[in-house]
Amino acid sequence: MNLELSEEQAAVQQLAEEFVEREITPHVIEWDRAENVDKSIVKKLGALGFLGLTVDEEYGGSGGDHLAYCLVTEELGRGDSSVRGIVSVSLGLVTKTIASWGSEEQKRAWLPRLTSGDVIGCFGLTEPGTGSDAGNLVTKAVRDGDDYVIDGTKMFITNGTWADVVLLFARTNDTPGHRGVSAFLVPTDTPGLTRRTIHGKLGLRGQATAELVLEGVRVPAAALLGPEGKGFSIAMSALAKGRMSVAAGCVGIAQAALDAAVKYAGEREQFGRSIAHYQLVQELISDISVDVDAARLLTWRVADLIDRGRDFATAASKAKLFASEAAVRAANNALQVFGGYGYIDEYPVGKLLRDARVMTLYEGTSQIQKLIIGRAETGISAF
Repeated sequence: MNLELSEEQAAVQQLAEEFVEREITPHVIEWDRAENVDKSIVKKLGALGFLGLTVDEEYGGSGGDHLAYCLVTEELGRGDSSVRGIVSVSLGLVTKTIASWGSEEQKRAWLPRLTSGDVIGCFGLTEPGTGSDAGNLVTKAVRDGDDYVIDGTKMFITNGTWADVVLLFARTNDTPGHRGVSAFLVPTDTPGLTRRTIHGKLGLRGQATAELVLEGVRVPAAALLGPEGKGFSIAMSALAKGRMSVAAGCVGIAQAALDAAVKYAGEREQFGRSIAHYQLVQELISDISVDVDAARLLTWRVADLIDRGRDFATAASKAKLFASEAAVRAANNALQVFGGYGYIDEYPVGKLLRDARVMTLYEGTSQIQKLIIGRAETGISAF
């Protein structure tokens, strides 16, 4: 196994690092306080090809492998997880899913615009009453001639108020559980679809998180993505790769925590010397460092499995589980190094901790990841 980056991968990583330092880092505090990232960042992400990674150039993508995608996602997570989320959802959950499951007409209609940043996608799975139990969603899509009419509510939708298209999951028949779910591509300007921004979040404050309400939303049958009744499979396949993206973003959070802790420990003086000299501070920093390396290697393993066409779902759950929990530990340890200053938003570690905390919740909670891993190890697929 060769863990050295190729020239192309190293160049992509450097490009992402420079982009973060130029376009994100100077604005992080402002965006967090305002609860709003500058939307112009989307076109800049598209111009550099970050919204088209791993997508065929035929459809406007920038190609590249999944490790390159992880490298970019990590750097964005190091800069601001709110920006990382734009890419993880619009590219990772929506664009890639259209590329995998869409008709040729759907690919031609959406992929070039999504990869360029001309439009943004969101992933409409979670509902007010169904988070982890996504197979029992209640949003309905009823066939009416050549159309479907959709009614329901979606909750905690990343990019929700910015998105131009929703990859929406709805029940198309009365079969209980996940077998009755189908996937649709729904333009957000469709009559009957309303959106409300969710404010007051603990973390990811700059991210456009929304509630979507669909009342009599009519879409043509051509909006169906993949076969009818296969929506749950489509959602789960998207989330499996999405967990790699979340893990990579968590590595970025942990790396940012390490960088901040090391820098501050070298500058802060107590009892006549920098606190970096004290062994208990070194212990905090060493714990962060080990978590960064372990999370990164687990994440890179997922990318390698995907690029070699191997089964990756369980590895993705392991990476997401460890990296998300590691990001919380890393940010918390970094805050301890900063002491009281870490509690003030002029310093980076408080935001890192707030952003890290949700990583253990979305795209499958830590408990759901443990269920997936446990079932894979035991061969028991259901209760």
